Amino acid sequence: MSNELRALEANSTWTLEPLPPDKKPIGCKWVFKTKLNADGSIERYKARLPPLSNGSFTNFDVNNAFLHGDLDEEVYMTPPPGYCPKGETRVCRLRKSLYGLKQASRNWFFKLTTVLLDAGFTQSQADHSLFTLVSTTSITIVLVYVDDILVAGNDLSQIETFKHALSTNFKTKDLGPLKYFLGLEVARSPKGIFLNQRKYALDILNDSGQLGARTASFPMEQNLKLTNQDGTPLSDPSPYRRLVGRLIYLTITRPDIVFAVNILSQFMHAPRLPHMQAATRVLRYIKGSPGQGILFPSSNTLHVTAYTDSDWASCPTTRRSTTGYFIQLGTSPISWRTKKQTTVARSSAEAEYRAMAVTTCELTWLKQLLADFGISHPEPFSLHCDNQSALHIAHNPVFHERTKHIEIDCHIIRDKIRSGLPHCSPYVIP
Repeated sequence: MSNELRALEANSTWTLEPLPPDKKPIGCKWVFKTKLNADGSIERYKARLPPLSNGSFTNFDVNNAFLHGDLDEEVYMTPPPGYCPKGETRVCRLRKSLYGLKQASRNWFFKLTTVLLDAGFTQSQADHSLFTLVSTTSITIVLVYVDDILVAGNDLSQIETFKHALSTNFKTKDLGPLKYFLGLEVARSPKGIFLNQRKYALDILNDSGQLGARTASFPMEQNLKLTNQDGTPLSDPSPYRRLVGRLIYLTITRPDIVFAVNILSQFMHAPRLPHMQAATRVLRYIKGSPGQGILFPSSNTLHVTAYTDSDWASCPTTRRSTTGYFIQLGTSPISWRTKKQTTVARSSAEAEYRAMAVTTCELTWLKQLLADFGISHPEPFSLHCDNQSALHIAHNPVFHERTKHIEIDCHIIRDKIRSGLPHCSPYVIP
């Protein structure tokens, strides 16, 4: 608490002023948090005072990040308990952003962005939290998530220069070589980089009481059809919602469970017993390999290959189809998604065509993102689909009675094929 108060005063976060008669101060409270390492050990204890609301990889943590953001609005806050002498009537007028303010995150990111741009970095248009500094011989990449910063590059001297520039403007903590970032465990070796969420997966199993459960071979039973009518409603839906939310975050490194989690997430509003049983089966599947993740080999190629598919009329209630795609950079997966389509498809070809359009949009975004990393891709991306009719519709931009109802935005696949972005071809599942 003392460190937090000293940081607030050092950053001139507020000034004590009489409260104007037409203003109402907001309250504040102390919030305490324990920050853990990847192995579950305690890294440090943190105290925050938020207002009450109505080559080398290195990561940083910016101390008191939100306090660096300049506040343009007129905001008053009651002083924290024990800060002012008894009988003091003045309140704190905030001069800097404070944790909990609606504009705090935006102000902090604007401040950090200004510092990075002044240092010569370029902000990515594909992802505004990504910044790159490219020279003829080196590249430095900065990825920002609130007050956590990940730095990568092939020139150690350039990275040290960035560290110095950052510490000049902010009080930072160098966490050393990247091992743990936002719940992701990172392991490096001459063979490549391996990402997983083993600790996070084990925490889910432990909190759900499934550490001693029997393992399952697949995340979901074959041909299982879940509806919002069958089974007994759960008396308390909160555990189900929390579990599915945690599983969604686990799909960052586990594309093998993304389809099952997508199905489970469709019943968050009113979960029933069969839904919880299906979620438990996903946990039993995870228990068989909690450390499974993604390997990026050092000898990997940089060719992008995409696979797309759809499950036609799979929803028994709405008869809408499900879109799925899986995109690889070389042999490593970099993007995947499963989502129910927004309209009912009249044929399997239409459902597959819509899935191809969604995948094409993702490929367009990835092409721009790879360009920010300095990765050029002169050859067309490979887009594979197992439906010949959908491929014919994509390659032949002619009007047809059976396809005239398909929305215009889905025909982006035709435009991108003409521009040479993807090369579409069929594939056979053995």
